[in-house]
Amino acid sequence: MRAAVAAQLEADIKTLFAAVRLPEPLGEASVYAMANGGKRARPLLAAAAFLTANSAKCGQACDEQALSMLRRASLAVELVHGYSLVHDDLPCMDDDELRRGKPTCHVVYGENVALLVGDVLQSLAFEVLTAKLPDFAPADEQVAARLMAVFAPRARRMVAGQMLDVMGEQRALSQDELQAIHSDKTGALIEAAVLMGGICAQLDDNELAQFAEYAKQLGLAFQVQDDVLDATGDTATLGKPAGSDDKLQKSTYVKLLGVQKAQQYADELYAKAMASVAAFQASKPSELSKTSDENLLNQLALWLKGRDK
Repeated sequence: MRAAVAAQLEADIKTLFAAVRLPEPLGEASVYAMANGGKRARPLLAAAAFLTANSAKCGQACDEQALSMLRRASLAVELVHGYSLVHDDLPCMDDDELRRGKPTCHVVYGENVALLVGDVLQSLAFEVLTAKLPDFAPADEQVAARLMAVFAPRARRMVAGQMLDVMGEQRALSQDELQAIHSDKTGALIEAAVLMGGICAQLDDNELAQFAEYAKQLGLAFQVQDDVLDATGDTATLGKPAGSDDKLQKSTYVKLLGVQKAQQYADELYAKAMASVAAFQASKPSELSKTSDENLLNQLALWLKGRDK
């Protein structure tokens, strides 16, 4: 699934930027920022949520429009994630020169262009949910409205979390304070991805609540593990400067708990996430997902748990 989702996303990114025709160097810099690989975790989560929901519904087939809306949702969350990384790397923020093993956007194109790249990626994230785009089925207005209702406030929460993170630099934060930051900074967009996938699969409110709990636990686990990797990994493996949290004197779960207990905490959170969606087991393999008994959301949680960057 991961390869198929990544390939579709890369194609959709190319389609989008061919259609919008931004002035240069903004267009080239935007493609550079979005095409720089990475785990594509958020589009994967959207797809896993969609396929898990459909697999649990007796492997029902997915129509073209539902799949097209899933592609729009996946592209939207990755665009917001991309803009957040470009802005996060700026000299006025974390001042990082490497992202995914390559020079950051502002290093290549200049700070002024990078700032505008983040701005336009954020705008495009909302545009793609409804716009007429080549190779996409026409947008379902009712589904698009539901997607926007969960996406917009979580994109705003991500920014609020970043503000709290900046304010927390050079301060010793409690675990509750740290968790409040990362439930927004990291967790909000993960929540958006999972919920948007569920909406495209037409889950009801009660089912979406279970997906939301999964995303809440997974988002926190993801951040705790990031803190562990930042403290224990190396720049070559991570693809970004190791030890950047120390450079900015940030509070982390490793500083609060130590490496071993922080990793144990992450493992507990991953287990809670998977338990939240345990009811969504495939009654038979989906034509799309080809799953066994384990649902794709839990498979993806296990993959993220085992990552080294």
